[in-house]
Amino acid sequence: MSNPKVIAISGVSGAGKTTIVKQLAKEFKCPFLLFDDHTDEDTYPANMKDWFINGADVSLIKTPKFVNALQKLSSASSKFFIFIEEPFGKERNELSLLIDYVVLLDQPLELCLARVIKRHTRVGSLNSFNSISCYLDKYQDHFRDVYISAATQVRNNCDLISQEVTSIECTTNFISHWLKKEYLLP
Repeated sequence: MSNPKVIAISGVSGAGKTTIVKQLAKEFKCPFLLFDDHTDEDTYPANMKDWFINGADVSLIKTPKFVNALQKLSSASSKFFIFIEEPFGKERNELSLLIDYVVLLDQPLELCLARVIKRHTRVGSLNSFNSISCYLDKYQDHFRDVYISAATQVRNNCDLISQEVTSIECTTNFISHWLKKEYLLP
């Protein structure tokens, strides 16, 4: 049994990674892993602003649970693909050799920000509004620059870029057609 091809769907927060990963996995009847399901309090550097100022080395973002889950899934799966949500593409050392292809969802930052706000306010509680206020403060201070830096790093080393603002279905079809052409699949 050969190892499945690992396809990383990358992009900034709010780009649509989770939704597209799930749609592609459903279409190809393949397993998937989501980045946020494998993070903890030690994943990100303690001070993201300092991290950014000091060069934004994405390899300092650690997800050993994610790496372990991907390695196990890769060795056990008989499917052709595994789709993963990996915001940083092949840029993190601990994952670079485990990923075969990277698709960047390169969406406008204002659209991504609107999606993040919408996600945080769905609950409508005071806590969610406080959370989004804190997020927006950080976004203005440094998160926007962090997102731009991370997306630029991925853009320079990805295999496919989806820049068109379109429906989930159209984006999924765009990626699906590319994968089928790349692997000569029906």
